[in-house]
Amino acid sequence: MEGEREVEYHSKDFEWEELREEVEKDPSLRHHLLPFDPPVPPSSPSPPPLLATDAWTSFYKRHFTGRFFKERRYLLKEFPELVNCGESCKVLEVGCGNGSTALPILRGKQSIVIYACDCSAEALEIAKGMTTTVDGVSTKHRFYPFLHDISVTCFPNWLFCNYCRKNSQTKLFNFPSVRENKVEDLKDLSGICCCIGGVDFVTMIFTLSAVPFEKMPHVIAECWSILKPGCFLLFRDYGLYDLTMLRFPPIQKMGFREYMRSDGTLSYFFSLDVVRDLFCGAGFIELELEYCCVRSVNRRNGKDMRRVWVNGKFQKPM
Repeated sequence: MEGEREVEYHSKDFEWEELREEVEKDPSLRHHLLPFDPPVPPSSPSPPPLLATDAWTSFYKRHFTGRFFKERRYLLKEFPELVNCGESCKVLEVGCGNGSTALPILRGKQSIVIYACDCSAEALEIAKGMTTTVDGVSTKHRFYPFLHDISVTCFPNWLFCNYCRKNSQTKLFNFPSVRENKVEDLKDLSGICCCIGGVDFVTMIFTLSAVPFEKMPHVIAECWSILKPGCFLLFRDYGLYDLTMLRFPPIQKMGFREYMRSDGTLSYFFSLDVVRDLFCGAGFIELELEYCCVRSVNRRNGKDMRRVWVNGKFQKPM
């Protein structure tokens, strides 16, 4: 789905502007370009839509083997900062899914520690299983998954408490380790409850698109809040006019560039301008932002597939 050969992740197989012109000239794709008009409520009440947490729980129950997503080996080439960082580097993976993002990071940097959250307990169980069976790489005390739905609540204080946020620019802390979902003995010399001191990286890989658009500013603001000053958020998600978007029929449109799959999960398709407005509006500095355009061929039917993703690197100012 996201390409089968590692080299394809880093190529520019076609120009996005050419794809845009083609899509905008195609009458059969016109519904993707129009503003969203909410449907008229039916006279008889319809069953409530599936909650996002329930939808993703059902999704991972169907794909419990963890083979639905392949390991994202392209990440370290796309985001080399993850292997070039210091020895005590901490990463928060938002929406970790089955661990396909965490695995290459754990392999690529032996000293890195990953805290990984997801709204689905089933996803976390799959991720735990995948990360404990990595050949030749020890993940003990390096991978800490915890259940959390960032679209509806704030990050827990053990990631970065208010006291440490206020002192993050003037004081260096040496923090003990975190076991599973609990913080053990996190107290500074003043006796004030402490935390892990924030993280050096936040990774959001195909996560934000699954959040309702109106909740995206909250999610990004929360990511900002647990990053140390000067540190980075690494972003990759579905781009505008990706093949997946163009396959959605009008009935599955839930908003402007926002769609619901048949299993109840959401998918938003980002333009560069929307990503820029969301992250820079939250206070981030844009370092890199581009479309990644990959062409591949479906082996079963021989059809040409043009995939579009958005890659972004953002920094929290000092």
